[in-house]
Amino acid sequence: MSPSAIERPTILVVDDTPANLSLLNAFLGRDYRILLANHGVKALQLASEHQPDLILLDIMMPDMDGYEVCRRLKADEALRRIPVLFLTARTEIGDEEQGFALGAVDFIHKPISLPIVAARVRSHLQLKVWQDFLLDQNAWLRREVERRLSDINRFQDASILTMVSLAEFRDECTGNHIHRTQEYVRLLAQQLAHLPRYQHQLTQNHIELMSKSAALHDVGKIAIPDHILLKPGKLTEEEFIIMRTHAQRGYEMLARAGEHLGEHGEFLKLAKDIARYHHEKWDGSGYPNGLQGHAIPIAARLMAVADVFDALLTRRPYKEPFPMSEVVTIMKQGSGNHFDPEVIDAFLVILPQLEEVVRCETDA
Repeated sequence: MSPSAIERPTILVVDDTPANLSLLNAFLGRDYRILLANHGVKALQLASEHQPDLILLDIMMPDMDGYEVCRRLKADEALRRIPVLFLTARTEIGDEEQGFALGAVDFIHKPISLPIVAARVRSHLQLKVWQDFLLDQNAWLRREVERRLSDINRFQDASILTMVSLAEFRDECTGNHIHRTQEYVRLLAQQLAHLPRYQHQLTQNHIELMSKSAALHDVGKIAIPDHILLKPGKLTEEEFIIMRTHAQRGYEMLARAGEHLGEHGEFLKLAKDIARYHHEKWDGSGYPNGLQGHAIPIAARLMAVADVFDALLTRRPYKEPFPMSEVVTIMKQGSGNHFDPEVIDAFLVILPQLEEVVRCETDA
């Protein structure tokens, strides 16, 4: 509970009539700590300095009326939650409508009935105690949710790192390839997000999850035998058939991991899509399912471009790296058959940024 629920609550009484101030001070002072103000400026000053638990506010005052005082109180983040009860001789419905619109919680009409004042003050103070309690609980719940989400994110990152480390252990070329392709996917998605088709789907949060999950695109290679995965020469047809199973095997690994961890969120869906479909081709000639066009998830279409681009630039046991000019030519030729043409358009726009990623990784 808030301190005001244990200590004497503080009430600010604002009225330009000394007799009213004196009367309310004598009557309420037996149970509450009273602050007195005879004009609006002083009321705002006292409210700011002491942050009372409740304000009794006269409407008709010179220079600054009660409506304006209330308006300024509600505009101040630190004071807006203080309940304001208007004291007024006005009885028109429009006057009350205006007061409630400004944020007042009640009206007490003059001439003042002290028992009514006492009852209204007591009711609104009790209500404020519960409102403060609920707000404190909500704040605690928000902090707890954020803490647990942070724990989940750290666990998620640790899980990714473990899986990626396994893949790196099997193939020493994998580590830098993973880091580069993650960045390629991020940059391609950010560029593609400018298109109307993708501006609602490719939010910054979605792009970050996509980039993070891209690290798991080849996790299925853990299941490929060493004599095939690490073969220095060209694979035979039979070996290539086995190598191609890494896409489906990666998907199955992630699906099983998700079942055990109770994870069915956006991150796991993206990771499974990328692992399973990043070797699908725009014209339907890819594997493992022969998907075509937009039937291939966008995350996998981005990963396909990132994966091939980096593979062409990288020295492997069975090949030397291609020069950048030749790589760009091959990527262009793949538009509309291997790759989504819109993704290749994005690739060409951000090519200088992709080249910078390559240089930074090489220098490192």
